[in-house]
Amino acid sequence: MLLANEEAVMTVLDTLNFVAFNPLHNNNSIAVRRRKLIAKIDEQIQLAENKDYTPMQHKWVTDEHGNQRKVEVSIRVKRWWTASVDGKINLVVRYESKPLEFAKGKNAIELAIEAEVADVLAKVREAAELAELDALIEKQAQFGRRVTQKNK
Repeated sequence: MLLANEEAVMTVLDTLNFVAFNPLHNNNSIAVRRRKLIAKIDEQIQLAENKDYTPMQHKWVTDEHGNQRKVEVSIRVKRWWTASVDGKINLVVRYESKPLEFAKGKNAIELAIEAEVADVLAKVREAAELAELDALIEKQAQFGRRVTQKNK
């Protein structure tokens, strides 16, 4: 009886394709920055689709008796798009609160109506996933850093 079960298990396992597991090394700086930008774009897409969207974060609060409890606190999210004087929408993609410059002197995407914001953000997200924005992100990340050299 035991042999019959082992043979049944082995025939099932024999149908599978086994390979060596190689974990992805997604902890390099470019992949981390890309994931950070994609997360922010996702947040803006949710804000564009739902005007009442407010992300929540957990925070520990101590009352006057010294008891600690975890409460949910809303996080303020700033929209990346504004309406211009002529009625068009200007969408600015931000990384670390600074706008990404897509071309020399051009850091906004002009849209006809506000309903297009979510669709355009989805396209920008796809571009970020395909690593098309990596050079812009790297340039923006290096913007505020000081370069120090060792004196020899």
